[in-house]
Amino acid sequence: MDGIDHMILGELRRNARIPFSALGRAVGLSTNATAARVRRLERDGVIAGWTIVETDPADEGGLEAIVDVRLRADVDYEHFTAAVGSIPSIREAIHMTGPWDYLLRARVRDPEALDALLRRLKRDCGVEQTQTRIALRRA
Repeated sequence: MDGIDHMILGELRRNARIPFSALGRAVGLSTNATAARVRRLERDGVIAGWTIVETDPADEGGLEAIVDVRLRADVDYEHFTAAVGSIPSIREAIHMTGPWDYLLRARVRDPEALDALLRRLKRDCGVEQTQTRIALRRA
């Protein structure tokens, strides 16, 4: 990989749907040379795949919360994952090592909705304790 490859990857991180012609202009290559480099980066495994990140318009203006969760001793992990899987505001549940059992990434509209989510986790999902952080911005 050279500097141009790194520039291509940077542009693709910002906009993976950029046309090869615009990408080429941004990095100083022809459309064909740019397409060939992108295909080589795919073939070499540098670009492992293309994905989308789906957002819900209702999320705009909401809060993103990172919730560390400790389960009660009597709670079955399968019960917990099934219970949180039915809560739309929970976007991700990661089983962790260390003092917390799970890390949850949640999206809620406001502090009141976050409070309701935390109460629901304790009431319905077997959660004993939580520690919550609010995301301020993404880099």
